Amino acid sequence: MTTYIVRRLLVTIPVLFGIVLVVFAVGRLLPGDPCHILLGERASNAVCAAFNHDFGYDKPVIEQFGDYVVALSHGDLGRSLRTNLPVGDLLISRLPMTVELSIYALLFATTVGILVGVISAYRRNSAIDVVSMAIANLGVSIPVFVLGLLFIFFFAIVLKDTFFALPPSGRLTSGLTVVPLAERWGMGDTGGPIRAIVDFVSNMYSFNGLLSLQWNVLSDALRHLILPAVALGTIPLAIIARITRSSLLEVLGLDYVRTARAKGLAEPAVVRKHGLPNAMLPVVTIVGLQVGGLLAGAVLTETIFNLAGVGRALYDAITSHDFAVIQGFVFVIALGFLLVNLIVDISYAYLDPRIRLS
Repeated sequence: MTTYIVRRLLVTIPVLFGIVLVVFAVGRLLPGDPCHILLGERASNAVCAAFNHDFGYDKPVIEQFGDYVVALSHGDLGRSLRTNLPVGDLLISRLPMTVELSIYALLFATTVGILVGVISAYRRNSAIDVVSMAIANLGVSIPVFVLGLLFIFFFAIVLKDTFFALPPSGRLTSGLTVVPLAERWGMGDTGGPIRAIVDFVSNMYSFNGLLSLQWNVLSDALRHLILPAVALGTIPLAIIARITRSSLLEVLGLDYVRTARAKGLAEPAVVRKHGLPNAMLPVVTIVGLQVGGLLAGAVLTETIFNLAGVGRALYDAITSHDFAVIQGFVFVIALGFLLVNLIVDISYAYLDPRIRLS
């Protein structure tokens, strides 16, 4: 098992290098000059020469790439060209919203999707199966921005002033304050990676409320996340439900399952003990692949529900050719996606012992 994990970790090294190379190249391939875009009419030749020298853009591309790799190895993502703020600080303030939204959307999609898929496979060709798969097909067909607007209209306008009304936008109710975890835990002005992690978690308001025992913050943050998480997770839910159903039906037709039935094992036990564990490999693969789709869909979802995540920051960075912000955000998101796929690969070894033997 250890050998398998080490081998998978070694395979990720060239992939990680490829991510760094592609992120750096894409930033340099964008048309236009960041100096002229940022400074406009003030961008004279002398000013742009000084600008390029300050940010290292007058160096050869190979030397720029080397400096970029060295900076990444020290955890330095650079500074924004527009605001001159460290990219790491922008990530700590913006990325937690996107990660928090994606976590709840994935949790919703995985839990409900697998449950619906198992029920549909267990009641194959029944009314429940037909209706659930029809809803799954409908869920795949509706774009997230359309579904989000429908949710806002129904839960914030039609059901306004009722028990089922939900907030249409924002992260917290106006007037509700969140105490940072570093302040509550008395960390002071200490820096370092631990402080960065604490600040990152602190900007995920539901986790902040849970860890700091601010139950009003936790409940309010969760209420604001219901609509965007459900809107974002509907398409992955439909895909997971369909894959779970087809994979489980295939497994339930195999010889060892028929043998379990012949021995008198009850059908629920057959599905739970013999069918579902062996049908999970394709489902785990799909769940891992959906992470990238959630991060991409979160940009639209944040715009619809007025959530301050990475969407607006990336848009501003692209339009102003802010290379450092583009590279930093894309690198961290790609790194997270790579980590999720590594976890999926390792989970295969637990789900199927034959993988460890190979």
